[in-house]
Amino acid sequence: MKSGVKQSATFNAPSAAVAEARAAIRSGAWTSHTSGLARDHVQGNVVILPRSYAEDFLRYCQRNPKPCPLLAVSEPGDAMLATLGADIDIRSDVPRYRVWRRGELVDEPTDIAAQWRDDLVTFVIGCSFSFEQALLDAGLAMRHIDQNRNVAMYRTSIPTIAAGPFHGPMVVSMRPLRAAAAIRAIQVTSRFPDVHGAPVHLGDPALIGIKDLALPDYGDAVDVMRDELPVFWACGVTPQAAIAQARPEFCITHAPGAMLITDLLNHQLASF
Repeated sequence: MKSGVKQSATFNAPSAAVAEARAAIRSGAWTSHTSGLARDHVQGNVVILPRSYAEDFLRYCQRNPKPCPLLAVSEPGDAMLATLGADIDIRSDVPRYRVWRRGELVDEPTDIAAQWRDDLVTFVIGCSFSFEQALLDAGLAMRHIDQNRNVAMYRTSIPTIAAGPFHGPMVVSMRPLRAAAAIRAIQVTSRFPDVHGAPVHLGDPALIGIKDLALPDYGDAVDVMRDELPVFWACGVTPQAAIAQARPEFCITHAPGAMLITDLLNHQLASF
């Protein structure tokens, strides 16, 4: 298995914002969502699986690049992610993890050193938090950031393409925007295919199987005003729905919204 998806990079010392956030996360002082933290830096969803499941999961991501854009894949047992940062340790650098056994959530620790095994392969998947800075720079307000909430995420009726035991619905994140702002958001996020790219839907949530925007499956609800459209992007929580279907004997993911903060800068992922 290849050690990474992105080209190797040489990193200097982390920026002050990253160093501060990473120190708080490693110490356990920060255990919440990372939306708005180190805003210039790429954040990633995390899936950690035994090697016996890794090839199938890699194919699942390759077949579903919109919700599962791969940023890095580790070698088995390697807890460091050199292509994403000089000193990233996947065992300590996520604010909160989820530990799964046979598809059932059994723990939500803030450190996984005790659970680490030599056969574990780490996948880091692009996160919509990374394109939010580009949206903010374009003058588009993000209500969940303004309200210090986690972004709202929903399971949909959109199927993903199966690979081995991995299959399930696409999960989306939602941001309410007025029509003109929604058009601008499509233009801005289209430049970032490695962090989900353009929206997959806007408007009536029932058309993608969402019954009530006030009841997200993950994250926190935000108000959608009468003159706004709900805009939906593919979300890196999608693999957690697939893991629930696959029921691997052991798996670790990030808790929704609690991402890995990398040393990569968001603008480095822009395709044009």
